[in-house]
Amino acid sequence: MNLVITPKPLKGAVTPPPSKSLAHRALLAAFLAGETDPLPDLPDSQDILATRQCLAALREGKPMDCRESGSTLRFLIPVSLALRHKGVFTGRGRLMERPQTPYFDIFKEKNIAYTQENGVLTVKGALPPGDYRLPGGVSSQFVTGLLFALPLVEGDSEMILTSPLESRGYVDLTLDVLEQFGISLENQNYERFLLSGRQRYRPCAYSVEADWSQAAFWYAANFVGCQVTLEGLNFDSAQGDKQAAALYWPMARPGDLDIDLAHIPDLAPPLAAMAAVRRGVTRFVHAGRLRLKESDRIAAITDALNALGAQAEETPDGFVVHGLPRLEGGGTVDCRNDHRIAMMAGVLACCAQRPSTLLGAECVEKSYPQFWAEFARLGGDSHVLALG
Repeated sequence: MNLVITPKPLKGAVTPPPSKSLAHRALLAAFLAGETDPLPDLPDSQDILATRQCLAALREGKPMDCRESGSTLRFLIPVSLALRHKGVFTGRGRLMERPQTPYFDIFKEKNIAYTQENGVLTVKGALPPGDYRLPGGVSSQFVTGLLFALPLVEGDSEMILTSPLESRGYVDLTLDVLEQFGISLENQNYERFLLSGRQRYRPCAYSVEADWSQAAFWYAANFVGCQVTLEGLNFDSAQGDKQAAALYWPMARPGDLDIDLAHIPDLAPPLAAMAAVRRGVTRFVHAGRLRLKESDRIAAITDALNALGAQAEETPDGFVVHGLPRLEGGGTVDCRNDHRIAMMAGVLACCAQRPSTLLGAECVEKSYPQFWAEFARLGGDSHVLALG
């Protein structure tokens, strides 16, 4: 779906969808607690649907199609080894190209067999108790996968991070969900995690709170001149992306600014949209992992901003945005099958001077299927571009 967006400020109230990050974790914990239809009222984005379907496949011992969901894949690899001593995984888009090296290094040490050929990952072997060493700076998803799996094995384990943990907020979400579903562990300053084996997940009445990652795009919309009231957010949330609210006013003040994305990588697109129109230069650092998302997200962000009339440039581990008083618009943004690029471009196009075109805007289905419907309900002016 290609959209043409005519500049028009958004106005109204919106409740962000349930947190995708929490939903993945709650679905997995509920599955491990023996629930057959967990969280039935949870709206299904493409990523959440992937987790639901993969859990059903795991229950039946079938191959698991993780679609484009990195969380689904990386959470279920160790869980499948703990439960069934095997697993077969496929994916779509760039998913199976994304690195799994931390797991593969562990598999070599633990004598777990694995092959990855033609987009199919096969693992075979029992996940043993013991020591597990992995880097903390590649992706917190590896940490979460082992935190879910190791309480299920036959003995006690210790997970040791060999480098500082990035995206700590996502591990906090994992720890919160594990506690609510009856799993105990010892967190030693996010450097070591001590986990007893033979634990049982216990069912609980879990409610998934609103998603701060998605709310950040409506914060960005307000920053560029819209009037959107956000409802249903938990300001005491463990979600790291609630930093979107804390960073709003520092970005509103003129002057140069450095933003460290090490713990909030998913905020890069909405914060980049805000940086495009703020008074000053904004340098985004410690963002190298963004090159391994649904797209090379650093390149996608800078290309999209420049297409809309902003001034942005890549750096080795991030990007720099030179704020302008207004954006000319009128360009074409390739969303690169990246949901967050589409939402960033959508809110920025609202404040441009000329209509802009978004190619592949349907990619929001990955995490926020209602985004364009909400955009229209808030007064956004868009129409589908007919081709040919």
